[in-house]
Formats: sequence, C-alpha cells, structure tokens
Amino acid sequence: MKAEEFRDLDNTELSHRLGELKEEQFRLRFRQATMQLENPKVLQEIRRDIARIKTIIRERELAGA
Repeated sequence: MKAEEFRDLDNTELSHRLGELKEEQFRLRFRQATMQLENPKVLQEIRRDIARIKTIIRERELAGA
C-alpha cells in the first residue's frame, strides 16, 4: 500500500493492520527459513509497509502532543 492509503485509515485500523502485517512477516520468515518462499521480495514490501504505518502513527502522536 502507499502512504496515502494508510493515512486515510484511523488509528485503530492502523494498529489492526500493523498486527496483521507483523503476523504475516513472521509466517513468511518461517517459510523463507525452510526454503519454501517463492518471492523473497514480499518480505521487503511488508517490512516497508510496517515502517510506513509506524511512521504515520508517530506523526499523529507528535501532532496531538
């Protein structure tokens, strides 16, 4: 997803999405370790989406303070 799409979500949806991405990242890392991951680029995309969500959450925290 792009950052604009994440910005349209509220904080609870962002937190929920962050949890889903971390869970999927865990599963994909496990599959990579067992050599069953077809596209390793997916891990990079998920890691970047997690960083985007954390950045948006932090921006909102600083704007509210």
